[in-house]
Amino acid sequence: MASEVENILVTDEHCSISSERKSHHSDKVKQNLVTRLNRIEGQVRGIKGLIEKDTYCDDVITQISATQAAINSVAKILLEGHLRECVVDRIQEGDMEVLDEVLVTIQKLMKK
Repeated sequence: MASEVENILVTDEHCSISSERKSHHSDKVKQNLVTRLNRIEGQVRGIKGLIEKDTYCDDVITQISATQAAINSVAKILLEGHLRECVVDRIQEGDMEVLDEVLVTIQKLMKK
C-alpha cells in the first residue's frame, strides 16, 4: 500500500509546473539567487566549452560537481525561505496540507 507522500509524488509528477501561488522574496534574496544562477549559467557554458575542447574527463567531471554544488546551494536558499515564510504562513492559516507538499519537495531534492 502506497503512503500518502508516495501518492502525492505520483500525482505531482503529472501536474503542471506553473502555479497560481507566488513567492515573496526580498529584493536582496532575489538578487542573490539571480547572481548565483548567472554564475551557474557561466559554469554550464564553461563545461560545454571543455567538452568541445576535448578536455580530460576528470577535469570536466570536477567542473560538473562544482556546478551541482552551486545548484544545490540555490535550492537550499529557496527551501529555507520557503520553510520560514510560505510554510509557516500556511500552517498558521490552518493549512496542514503544506507539510505533504514540503515532504514531496524534499524527496525531489534528495533523489537527484
